[in-house]
Amino acid sequence: MKMWMLAAILILSGASMTSCGNKTAKQTEKVQAETPAQPEVEVAETVTEEPTCFTAIDDYLVNEIGKNYAQSDMCIPYAYVVSTDESNPDDILVWGDFWVFNYELAGDTLKTASGGDHPGLMHVKKTENGYEVVGFDAVADGADNLPSAKRIFGGKFDAFWELNSNQEKREDLRMHYTADYVKKHNLSAKVLQDFGWPAVELPQ
Repeated sequence: MKMWMLAAILILSGASMTSCGNKTAKQTEKVQAETPAQPEVEVAETVTEEPTCFTAIDDYLVNEIGKNYAQSDMCIPYAYVVSTDESNPDDILVWGDFWVFNYELAGDTLKTASGGDHPGLMHVKKTENGYEVVGFDAVADGADNLPSAKRIFGGKFDAFWELNSNQEKREDLRMHYTADYVKKHNLSAKVLQDFGWPAVELPQ
């Protein structure tokens, strides 16, 4: 595991898009004011997300991997997906570079407390109650890091390496991921700050 102290699903451009990935049910209500003379008031859009294999991966990253880091106010998962294979609903395969970051929220600033990446292959099963991660083939640490990455990603290794080795692209994806999380959870955060680095404004 490569620890990156300075640094719940975003799909890498060109990665496989599948049906387990992006289902969102949206419902918009309009509330009529009590007096006819008053204008109609539009209520903010309410978004209800259906469970997907990617939400199951986010849950796994937070509950099984994030717990191994120093705990903070919140744990935000980042699943940078390289490819998926849904041909077997009992073993949906999701290759990716999976990250977790734990943050402290101080006013409008998310301060990075801990985190790291865990590239590998997620095994997800579709059940009557949704999706569940049933296994994770993680890239090894140390001397076996590169050989195990090549073994796990196989023909997808080049796509994985292009993302994993591109810090600028990873950071851009991370910032947009974080902004989506902040909006979804109605947080006060407007900037993100890694330890020892200036705060960076989250994208709108």
